[in-house]
Amino acid sequence: MKKTIITFGLISGVISSLLMVCTMPFSHRIGFEKALILGYTSIVLSFLLVYFGIRSYRDNVAEGHITFGKAFGVGLCITLISCVFYVGTWEVLSHTVFRDWIDQYSASMISRAQASGASAQAVQAKIDEIQRMKVMYANPLYNVLMTFIEPFPIGLLITLISAAVLRKKARPESAQTAAMA
Repeated sequence: MKKTIITFGLISGVISSLLMVCTMPFSHRIGFEKALILGYTSIVLSFLLVYFGIRSYRDNVAEGHITFGKAFGVGLCITLISCVFYVGTWEVLSHTVFRDWIDQYSASMISRAQASGASAQAVQAKIDEIQRMKVMYANPLYNVLMTFIEPFPIGLLITLISAAVLRKKARPESAQTAAMA
């Protein structure tokens, strides 16, 4: 089980990291809304390995059958490994190449709030909220936690779906012997 989890978790994590490295340089050029869609699409693509990991475990280790609980456990472990890669990659990128990302993102959110046509009070409230967010993101623990929360729900959803789709009960012994005869 460990080999399957580690193999597919590493592959998913590397895909997640590579897609982030390839797409992040374009986020300010295409706009943060489109970059968000591109980023989440990349996350979904990397988590497709959860399905393949569970299927590989079922077919190659568990002799063609797996319970929902076991499949969920395998998928969750693959998801966690991939999320660790995602967080690690973001932390490296945000502290080296994209040091001003939070400033650019905040400026974009402020511009959008100002252009929304909302009242001056509503715009100021949004600006205050953005400033609080920047302060919270300066805390490394908060930053890591919020970065982990980005991909994890998607991985969890894909794990649940994959475990439900791939579960396969073992045949009872009497049915197996009857099928052989």
